[in-house]
Amino acid sequence: MQHSPGFVAIVETVLDRVTHVSIAEYQGDDSWQLIDVREDHEWLQGHLPLAKHLGRGIIERDIEKRFPDKQQPILLYCGGGYRSSLAAYNLQLMGYTNVASLTGGYGGWVQHQLPVVQD
Repeated sequence: MQHSPGFVAIVETVLDRVTHVSIAEYQGDDSWQLIDVREDHEWLQGHLPLAKHLGRGIIERDIEKRFPDKQQPILLYCGGGYRSSLAAYNLQLMGYTNVASLTGGYGGWVQHQLPVVQD
């Protein structure tokens, strides 16, 4: 997907302020709570095993209800890493201390031919 210049500019302001975790690092560490921040229709088309869904539009509103422990390791992903980086940054502003974005997101996962769940 071709992102608009304004969106890319916003994302670039937070990329170096967010931890990024590779697929291999995620697979080697089972402490992460994986959260898909994509839109509902994207989630329904397929998502990573063990993922929970909190779309980008509601994550800041609902995260504290679903995941009240602000020290819990939380790994966010989206289609490619931009939306999850923005969400990770916002969760840090909310006091979450161990939040990261999955490098490559769902697209990277699929590119590596790893299993997905379809509802």
